[in-house]
Amino acid sequence: MVFRTFAWFTYFWIYLLAIQPTLLKVNRLAKSGKIDEHDRLTNQTAKKWAHSLVHLAGVTVEIRGEENIPAEGPVLFVSNHQGNFDIPILIGYISKPKAFIAKIELLKIPFIRTWMTHLKCVFMDRSDIRQSLKVINQAAAYLKEGYSMVIFPEGTRSKGDTLGEFKPGSLKLGLKAGVPIIPMAIQGSYKIMENNGFLIKPAHVKITIFEPIPTKGLTKEQAADLPDKVRNIIAEGLLR
Repeated sequence: MVFRTFAWFTYFWIYLLAIQPTLLKVNRLAKSGKIDEHDRLTNQTAKKWAHSLVHLAGVTVEIRGEENIPAEGPVLFVSNHQGNFDIPILIGYISKPKAFIAKIELLKIPFIRTWMTHLKCVFMDRSDIRQSLKVINQAAAYLKEGYSMVIFPEGTRSKGDTLGEFKPGSLKLGLKAGVPIIPMAIQGSYKIMENNGFLIKPAHVKITIFEPIPTKGLTKEQAADLPDKVRNIIAEGLLR
């Protein structure tokens, strides 16, 4: 495990340095307003890199229910969060381009923050309510612009099989933007790192994608029940 972990982190940084010319091109495309070309190159690069990171870790990924993801239009993916590999797995193995509502600490990692910003990720400080509201509004704006987003309503990694409580208001994003919510259940990703003292170990990860839940035209009661409804779907998925 020690050798695999060392090799993985070495590859992680070498790959990031190797794609710097691509990042420069992405920056130029953004500045020149070539949005479609910018988004295509950004997502292709991120997907390839994330897929290679998961493969190098010796992880196998099983996707069930990808046919439930609409081919057109943005969606809000809502998932449980077991480990650090959840983000590269979702980027690398689910075809629909997506951004993340991520913890603000990721802004401290050079290169990563730049790529995530180009993907339209937003960074939330959960200790700052005012900043969190601004982030939710920005994420809703991105959804309305056509970018799909991923949110982990537990707010932190469970580091195991348990499903934590959803943070209050975590699904208001989907209601604000009026986009379908796609519940997802991730099983086994904590076994890659969190179960091994943060050394990397091969594991098998299952991702179950459930049918979309519409958010338009809901009554107040239906909107209030939405977090429990989504959480129950994910909880049942973790038992399969």
